[in-house]
Amino acid sequence: MRKACIYLSCSRTAFAATIAAWAVLLLGGCEVRTPGSVETRLMQAAKRRVTIGGRSDSNPLSASNENIHAGQRNFAAYCMVCHGLDGQNTGVPFADKMAPPVPPLNSTSVQNYTDGQLHWIIQNGIFPSGMPASRNVFRDEEIWQMVLFIRHLPPVGSLGDPPAYSGELKPSNMPQH
Repeated sequence: MRKACIYLSCSRTAFAATIAAWAVLLLGGCEVRTPGSVETRLMQAAKRRVTIGGRSDSNPLSASNENIHAGQRNFAAYCMVCHGLDGQNTGVPFADKMAPPVPPLNSTSVQNYTDGQLHWIIQNGIFPSGMPASRNVFRDEEIWQMVLFIRHLPPVGSLGDPPAYSGELKPSNMPQH
């Protein structure tokens, strides 16, 4: 009988410790904070090597001025809302407040992706980062053109703020479909 009581006491203690540990993990995990440098490096390495596809795919388009400018036009029509017109978050009020923050596309962490991986990211998005898939928005050639634009970004701030945030977007100058 005594062994049974000791076993139950130990079981209750272990159960209580398990519940406490889960509560700390779950409640502590709900806090939104900027990832630390170690966490960031680990996640970037995991994305580059494991979760992001297209590593060996090559861009079939040449880096001509025509293709780069076409990529910039496509980028300005969709991506600028989060990445700014210059791809470096210029004028985007929430870019550094997201968890994880929206990366400037000229950053080493982005530029270290292969062209194929950038294509894959644009096409499929990155869950749960906030990066949406654009598979049904752009044709394959247009995505490759955006990859070229990302490889040839203009200087920070040189294209100004996105019209959506600068107040320049008015009903009279909105794109017509």
